[in-house]
Amino acid sequence: MLARRGLVLGAASGAAWAHGARRRAQAQAIWPDRPLRWVVGYPAGGPSDTFARLIAGHLGPRLGQNMVVDNRPGGGAVLASETVCRSPADGYTLLHSDNGNLVYNPALYARLPYDPDRDLTGAGFIGRFPLFLVVRPEGVQDFKAFVALSRRKAPSYGSPAVASPHHLAMEMLKRRVGFEAIHIPYRGGPAAMQDLMAGLLDSVLIDCATGIPFIRDGKVRALLVLSEQRSLQAPGVPTARELGIGNAVAFGWQAMHAPAGTPPAIIGRLNQEVRAAIASDAMQDRMRSLGIESAAWSPEELNSFVAAENRSWRPLIRELGIRLDS
Repeated sequence: MLARRGLVLGAASGAAWAHGARRRAQAQAIWPDRPLRWVVGYPAGGPSDTFARLIAGHLGPRLGQNMVVDNRPGGGAVLASETVCRSPADGYTLLHSDNGNLVYNPALYARLPYDPDRDLTGAGFIGRFPLFLVVRPEGVQDFKAFVALSRRKAPSYGSPAVASPHHLAMEMLKRRVGFEAIHIPYRGGPAAMQDLMAGLLDSVLIDCATGIPFIRDGKVRALLVLSEQRSLQAPGVPTARELGIGNAVAFGWQAMHAPAGTPPAIIGRLNQEVRAAIASDAMQDRMRSLGIESAAWSPEELNSFVAAENRSWRPLIRELGIRLDS
């Protein structure tokens, strides 16, 4: 009797599992059947929001559903990241990801309400934003002179925010070369650039999206770029490597991530559509004009890239002692 009951219960359990599996498969087959939400951890109007909205505008028609950009600014994009990590892994809630919320935050905060290594997986790569050290045109002529000046009096440098890629890149550069500079954080790169041109700052570590128009128009002088090769939009600016500074490469970057456990078929479709959006003529023209570097990475390549960034930056942040919760 007990054996018979066990068989009945086992059959019922198996039937329930099979029914659930069929429902999941059916849901994936018709995905998406309602609007998607792309959560951005920064205010409207900034670079992250701008690119999210541009790409969402491409993805919506191709997916047959609206993609809503949901701005959730606050605390180094912690709120946005937590929102996505706690959402169902069904492909309807996605995270606008970058160096900060994926790589830096575990080293900047003693406690986080999410674990980017465990709770998120890559869906699509947007691009890398090379970083430039710039001064006023009448200032020092090259990086060697900038360092020499710093030995007499530490110059000020602006960045878009504390613990931004720009701030951390400059601290890395200071460490590699051995000079002093005083950090002045701003609420965004444009504000720092305006104060530089007004003579209130000695220098700014700025990304290409904000800096290239200033460099191109001769409003500032770029002393170096922290990338592997020179920017096509600023070919006269040497790389740190060319100046003999080893292991001094840093970028800002943006991507799309989904909650871990999102079905591979959905991740694959998102990756396909993000790559198509980035490859469109309109997006490529805009990105090239600003010196942004794109790459058609698979989800696996994106996850490998993030893992490499973790190995590079988290130990350095801890060595520098930069914290956001102290």
